[in-house]
Formats: sequence, C-alpha cells, structure tokens
Amino acid sequence: MDVGVQVVGGAPSRTGDAFDSDCPGRTILTHIAGRWGVLIIAALRDGPLRFYRLRDRIDGISEKMLAQNLRALTRDGLLRREVEDGAPPRVSYSLTAMGHELTVPLQGMLDWISVRADDIVAAQRRHDELHGGG
Repeated sequence: MDVGVQVVGGAPSRTGDAFDSDCPGRTILTHIAGRWGVLIIAALRDGPLRFYRLRDRIDGISEKMLAQNLRALTRDGLLRREVEDGAPPRVSYSLTAMGHELTVPLQGMLDWISVRADDIVAAQRRHDELHGGG
C-alpha cells in the first residue's frame, strides 16, 4: 500500500496508509491477514467451493466464523458468492480477479511458513526456556 498522504478536497487524506488508524486499508488488512482470511483465499485458489467443502478444507473454523469472513471478503470484492436455484439452494464461493491477484503474495507467505515453521517453533522453545513460558 502507498504510504503517502493525498490531498482530497483541500484536506489531507491518509487513504492507502495502513499505518493510519483512519485508513480503510486497515480494515481490509484485518479481513485478509486475520486468522481465517489467508486460509479462505488460499483454499479458493484452485477453484470454487461450496460452503461446507470450504469449512471442511479449513480445519478448526466454525460455521459462524466462516460465514462472517466470507461476507467480509465478498464485500471487499475479493470473493464472489454464487447461488444456484434448488431446494436447498447451492451456494458456492470463488475468487474474483482481485482475489486471484492476492493469492500470489499470500501463497508466498504460506510457502515461507512451511519452510521456516520448524525454525520458528525452535525459536519459541528457546525463548520460553529463557523467559519462563509462553
């Protein structure tokens, strides 16, 4: 995100500066980088999934948290919600073009975590040994 200050209507605007508490980017960052956002976006990278398949793919997420995150990411323009007629209706989620664009850096982060997870766990253990717990 651009961290510059833009002038809008004569007043400085911090839009695009996620370090500013009034920046809408801060909310978007929370949706994407929160506990579930990264996993939802990564799970949809290979194609659309129905709600329950997505829930099953992301171990540990509750239906309530999945629904909340799907609503937020859809509102942000990163996901598309499609409803097929039927009884009951079939609802599936897929990435928009912006969502697909986001998978590149997110996958890089997930790959880095996979490579460095053992090192991080070892560092945590060393820290806990030196400082008496977690």
